[in-house]
Amino acid sequence: MLLHKYLNIMIPVLLLMTIGFILGYVLKNETKFILFSNKATTLIIYMLLFLLGIGVGLNKTIVSNMANIGLQAILITFGAVLGSLILAYITYKLFFIQKK
Repeated sequence: MLLHKYLNIMIPVLLLMTIGFILGYVLKNETKFILFSNKATTLIIYMLLFLLGIGVGLNKTIVSNMANIGLQAILITFGAVLGSLILAYITYKLFFIQKK
């Protein structure tokens, strides 16, 4: 029963990822599609962050303990951003800079 529950969640996710991969591969040279995709991705990420903020604001436990978890949240956020920047830089150096 538990496996069935997870399959119901994962099958649509994998199906959407596969369709997106195929569509991206087929349209990889379409400049207008690439620009649209980039703008749509950015907009959707902003919408998800907005909805996440609403969810956090509605959570009474988080709001009532904001003073206690505020510093921890700031430190975790700073660490996550710093780690992302470092790994993005390493990835850029390894895979996107053309060697002479």
